[in-house]
Amino acid sequence: MYSGTIDCFRKTLIREGITGLYRGMAAPIIGVTPMFAVCFFGFGLGKKLQQKSPEDVLSYPQLFAAGMLSGVFTTGIMTPGERIKCLLQIQASSGETKYTGTLDCAKKIYQEFGIRGIYKGTVLTLMRDVPASGMYFMTYEWLKNILTPEGKSVSELSAPRILVAGGIAGIFNWAVAIPPDVLKSRFQTAPPGKYPNGFRDVLRELIRDEGITSLYKGFNAVMIRAFPANAACFLGFEVAMKFLNWVAPNL
Repeated sequence: MYSGTIDCFRKTLIREGITGLYRGMAAPIIGVTPMFAVCFFGFGLGKKLQQKSPEDVLSYPQLFAAGMLSGVFTTGIMTPGERIKCLLQIQASSGETKYTGTLDCAKKIYQEFGIRGIYKGTVLTLMRDVPASGMYFMTYEWLKNILTPEGKSVSELSAPRILVAGGIAGIFNWAVAIPPDVLKSRFQTAPPGKYPNGFRDVLRELIRDEGITSLYKGFNAVMIRAFPANAACFLGFEVAMKFLNWVAPNL
């Protein structure tokens, strides 16, 4: 249907207008605040579980492990939102109108398939988010250390440097996440019973029909988003933490 990112962008604008670029976004927007709260909580918990005292400096493999724990925590929130988003986006390209919006989609999935239908793709979401989150937080902490001027503390890092560290961490995150994300999206939008053996059937079909490069389908579009979105995410987190430490230092 699309020859690439630019062709997809152009055809979507022509067929659906500017709103077509935001199709299926209500579910992720509803879930994004609790998802990131749980994500950063999971990372913090993962660090504490490995520290004997709060002053202990963790190695990069330990930071990777803490990040992986955050990926486990977010899966429960991410899976339903991803399932609904993918169905609404594929509906827009097919021309059919089975769902009128996010709530209608969630209601019809639940009526037809129950809670299992809402959480279809949970294993693939775990396969995407656990290693990707490990890479995400480890890369961010590594870059913060590199970008911190000699003689200064990491906590004193300037906003532009935080943006750079966060943006590059987002790129590393998605470099790991794209293949399982492609498998997850294909599995979540497939008709019931098409892939009885789960992701193994999806992987086999993709490689057979489209080649190994199909696992990185959408790479350009994802990378265009990855840097600014994650730069803003980490800057927002750092600013929020400084504000909370100022308002409630003993919290």
